[in-house]
Amino acid sequence: MKKSNIILLVVIAVAIGVIISLVGDFSTYETFSTAKENPDRVFQVIGELEKSRPMEYNPQKDANLFSFYVKDKTGQVQQVIFTGTKPTDFEKSERIVLTGRMGEDQQFHCSKILMKCPSKYKQDQVAVGKESQQAQL
Repeated sequence: MKKSNIILLVVIAVAIGVIISLVGDFSTYETFSTAKENPDRVFQVIGELEKSRPMEYNPQKDANLFSFYVKDKTGQVQQVIFTGTKPTDFEKSERIVLTGRMGEDQQFHCSKILMKCPSKYKQDQVAVGKESQQAQL
């Protein structure tokens, strides 16, 4: 075999190895039940803030401790402990993506929060739609 063919085969083998290792790192959104079954793994859980339950944040006592409740996509409500400051406009978020793992205390310990906030343009879009309908009449 030529040197160029051998090098090409090695490059292809390395590329396949890299692709396979990356595919294993892609994560999907899981539920709190899955996180309870595998407490040693980090999961991304998507859910909604349970506004009827209390949120605890006292920056004078510990500015890096925030506790709240989230309902996941199956409807299970779980207490979440976030090690960080409370995000701005947290109560206004529509959906929350939590990255973390289930602790031995049966609380979801979160290291990162991503929030999907309601669009400030939603009302404007509705108003524009109504105006265009009236203009057509």
